[in-house]
Amino acid sequence: MNSAPYLSNAGVFLIQTLFGFYILTVMLRFLLQWVRADFYNPLVQFLVKLTNPPLLPLRRVIPTLRGLDLAALVLMAALQVVELLLIFGLLGNSPDWAALLVLAVAELLSLLINIYFWAVLIRVILSWVNPNPRHPALSLLRQLTEPVLAPAQRLLPPVAGLDLSPILALVALQLLNLLLIAPLRDLGYSLMV
Repeated sequence: MNSAPYLSNAGVFLIQTLFGFYILTVMLRFLLQWVRADFYNPLVQFLVKLTNPPLLPLRRVIPTLRGLDLAALVLMAALQVVELLLIFGLLGNSPDWAALLVLAVAELLSLLINIYFWAVLIRVILSWVNPNPRHPALSLLRQLTEPVLAPAQRLLPPVAGLDLSPILALVALQLLNLLLIAPLRDLGYSLMV
């Protein structure tokens, strides 16, 4: 019995979990900075403490551009490339750099779309149960989803007191996933051949 596939599957799982968690924290910090979320919110402070060790040295070299934390973008891209390199190496593949970069961009955009999809969905579900409006997580969720929901609310105003704009936002996010991420992944894998 050959245990190599089981070990490589376990290795891929561990790599994806560890790198995925840290890339998610860096992306959340980037997004919360972008929407100018409350810096003193305890959840933001948690993200800052987790991401400061690699970001502070990078910021000395990579400046911000119009409020965008380019150091965080570079860190996410580098982590995603390293994750893909480790996974492909574990599976015995050696993709070229063009394929790696395209796949890294596809994975980061997919994560961004997933963050917004789940944030909008959670915000909708929480609106049904009417939680404490001063909870730190709820205020961050509101701030995070506003860039996605505000345009949808302009296109689809409330009908008979019902706000249907989250449905429009969720459909648009899924369409982005189908029309942008899937072709990018296909392009990345075609460059590997």
